[in-house]
Amino acid sequence: MPIPRTMKAWNFIAAIVCSTAFHATAQQKDIVAYANTLQGTNSEFSLSAGNTHPSTALPFGMHAWSAQTGKNGDGWKYQYKAKTIRGFQQVHQCSPWVGDYAVFSLMPVSGELKVNEEERATAFSHADEIARPDYYKVTFANKVTTELSPTERGAHLRFSFPAKSPAYIVLDGYNALSGVKIIPEERKITGYVTNGRFIPKDFKNYFVIVFDQPFEASGTWENVNNQVSHGNLSAEGKGTGAFIRFRSGAKVQARVASSYISLEQAEQTWKQELGGFTKLE
Repeated sequence: MPIPRTMKAWNFIAAIVCSTAFHATAQQKDIVAYANTLQGTNSEFSLSAGNTHPSTALPFGMHAWSAQTGKNGDGWKYQYKAKTIRGFQQVHQCSPWVGDYAVFSLMPVSGELKVNEEERATAFSHADEIARPDYYKVTFANKVTTELSPTERGAHLRFSFPAKSPAYIVLDGYNALSGVKIIPEERKITGYVTNGRFIPKDFKNYFVIVFDQPFEASGTWENVNNQVSHGNLSAEGKGTGAFIRFRSGAKVQARVASSYISLEQAEQTWKQELGGFTKLE
């Protein structure tokens, strides 16, 4: 029995409506992909065009993460016109006029170890950069790739080094009192930072960083004079940082969590937010 023409029309309309609804639903599943966090980063002291940084964070997270092109303590921590990146930092800053606090950063260094922020700064192109709220990736001119994705109180980072190239990760404690402890047998760094202009007297930001690759060498360094102490496993002072060397050409994952309460709380947060992550390929 032939289907009436009106019924065919209604079936056609229903199919279009269902298809449109399905298409809209499919788009909504990943609408975060439409957000470009580089928007508003083409700012400078003399002209505000947004005064933002490429914030990678969860909604209402305790902090965000951002690539850092500006000097330590500079309110313009990322400027679109910049040609180099000197670190990937934990961010709390709402405005360059206010400044940030509780900041530390990680930076992959390929080849010769360089701890100073100016010396380790590495060239990059926006063509090799992905900046989304849930994911950031950049491949430097030296072929080192950094990726990061946030949790509420931490982040999961991956550093991929080119083959046959010595691979370092430098932790920068900035220019206020800080402390670090390196635990090679656990592939871990713990510590705290205290930087910031408007923080309480005894404020500390405690952090835990666990790597998935063994350490070939490690040590500490001081931000004040860039003095490097090879083999030193703990230090405390003004601008204390750390460095780790991995096998050449390594692909290293780092899981980071922090707490304003205590190191024990940072460890607990790490277990809750990052302890269940499996190894990425």
